[in-house]
Amino acid sequence: MPDTKPPWDERTTLLRPPPPDPNKAPIENVLEVTELAVLGPDIFTNAREPWHPPGARGIYGGSVIAQCLASAQKTVPADFLVHSCHCYFLLAGSGTTPILFHVERVRDGRSFATRTVQARQRGRCIFTTTISFTREGSAGEGQVHHAATLPAGVAPPPEDWDGEAKWEKHSPVQSLTVARSAQHDTGAMDQRRHMRWSRMRGAISPAGGHQAHLNALAYMSDSWFIGTVSRLHQLWRMPFAPADVPDLPDNVRAQVENILESDGFSGDDVAAWERQPKLGMMVSLDHSIYFHEPKRVQADEWMLSEMQSPWSGDGRGFVVQKIFAKDGTLLASCMQEGVVRLDNKGREKAAKM
Repeated sequence: MPDTKPPWDERTTLLRPPPPDPNKAPIENVLEVTELAVLGPDIFTNAREPWHPPGARGIYGGSVIAQCLASAQKTVPADFLVHSCHCYFLLAGSGTTPILFHVERVRDGRSFATRTVQARQRGRCIFTTTISFTREGSAGEGQVHHAATLPAGVAPPPEDWDGEAKWEKHSPVQSLTVARSAQHDTGAMDQRRHMRWSRMRGAISPAGGHQAHLNALAYMSDSWFIGTVSRLHQLWRMPFAPADVPDLPDNVRAQVENILESDGFSGDDVAAWERQPKLGMMVSLDHSIYFHEPKRVQADEWMLSEMQSPWSGDGRGFVVQKIFAKDGTLLASCMQEGVVRLDNKGREKAAKM
């Protein structure tokens, strides 16, 4: 019987990916979307294959969030800035199937515009978001203002910092975990914090403008987010037993030990690691971003993510995140809920970082 598989089943993108633009930062190339006017109005697609983290159930959620935002931004005037984005992860996305981003122009007002975006694969909606934009300067005079401040005693890495391991350099984002001694990770679980500095590699291009910086922040906002719950409870989330770590190949063991240190598994006390609960499943359900200062976002400069979890229970966890510029400006606040289930039957399953 002849092979009747449609030709697009073998493509990770609908169109041939363009070569990376050397005049753009890597994140701009990663998040590029292309309009498909031949299919209808306000339909876009990913230009390149999305990243599927090792062991994860699907593609990295931050890329879908950011590409939905990138698509929606192409349908509003340049002086309309995103101020909120409310998302739901519905199905695990495939890295080997093209994504179509369907933008609906819900409302265009004098001060606000609303868009909904559905990300679809094989006719199924894998992700949906509602995004609200506000016209720059529409608030007028006489505003009230207050903002949270950068945590005390936390300083950004040097501009020339290059302390990543070799295996981390493939990412479009540089990141550095704040030393645990500075995280106040003792006392009540809901008061503990996980903090990371992040910035995009290279310089975001003038052509990308502030939209590219906002897309980059959206991409970064999902990194290590729901994993806050796992780190607070020190859940073992590796797809192998603690006793296997010493026997891993040197390069793999270095990666694992780096992750374990961020998760609070310091030293080499394998017996203590064995006593910790094992994570059975962790996956994001929803994700919200409030952009407080969209024109102040410089995603190719250091930004601090401060993550806390006010609550977990009933197989779910809830996390909040504040994102600060290196000068202390509160750029954005994020919230996320996800499934967090223990491996009560002893099965060690892969989990989302």
